[in-house]
Amino acid sequence: MVPLIIEAALNGGTPKSRQPHTPKTPVEIATDSLAALAAGAGVVHTHIQGYTATGDAAAQEYWAGWAPVLDQQPDAILYATVAGGKSAEDRFGHYRDLARRGMRMGALDPGSVNLATHGDDGLPGTTSFVYQTSYKDIAWLTDVLAAEKLGPSIAVYEPGFLRATLAYHRAGRLPKGAFVKFYFGGAYNMLDGQKSDITFGLPPTQKALEAYLEMMEGCDLPWAVTILGGCVAETGLAKLAIERGGHVRVGLEDYAGPRTPTNAELVAEIVEMAKAAGRPVATSAQTAEILGLPA
Repeated sequence: MVPLIIEAALNGGTPKSRQPHTPKTPVEIATDSLAALAAGAGVVHTHIQGYTATGDAAAQEYWAGWAPVLDQQPDAILYATVAGGKSAEDRFGHYRDLARRGMRMGALDPGSVNLATHGDDGLPGTTSFVYQTSYKDIAWLTDVLAAEKLGPSIAVYEPGFLRATLAYHRAGRLPKGAFVKFYFGGAYNMLDGQKSDITFGLPPTQKALEAYLEMMEGCDLPWAVTILGGCVAETGLAKLAIERGGHVRVGLEDYAGPRTPTNAELVAEIVEMAKAAGRPVATSAQTAEILGLPA
């Protein structure tokens, strides 16, 4: 069986007040990245603090946390998220600098989704926004990823995101090294951490996974599962993915629940599941080969 790729999403927008082990400073990010890789992660995804830095300034902030990692593990696969701003250049322009420094993947969110906090009446709260990537920006970004030889890390929040991905794939326009991640909406609101029905996408169930896999029928793109606002291990979704030949993303960007684990501990839980299933865990070098990442 193909070795299992484990992606560790270390921080995202999760505050330390909610999860105290969330790394935020460059030193914390470097330390946590190395710990996640040692635990069994093949890919590490990080954010910088806030979304205001763009372009070269954003790249420099990322690099402050990544350089110590790549000094020790040159084959480590690290990738960034989008930046703030209205234009595609503002949001994704830092990928160019990071690619030339050693980043091998880039985030691609091929669609739009409503996100909100949980109101006292059970409805979407006062903090809400549309996280959007227009078809025009998707086209712009795929061209950048291809030009910079970055494998697309594709987030699927809703089925429409996967439809757009498959359209690019069938047209031969999806850059090499693509990795599809199914994001399921968990029991906790991803913005405020409350238990909530204000979420997005499909629930973390076997039927929901089967719906995505039916859409993927005849497509050989590697895929993974995660839960934003929950625990992918506790729901059984990780076990299903391991058994079905898929992969798993974990980390404090995604996790929500009563525990306060470290990122390395979340990775180790998936490693133990893989061992129980008799499936080997991919190193970063093996991950690059499985995904077909450009050199």
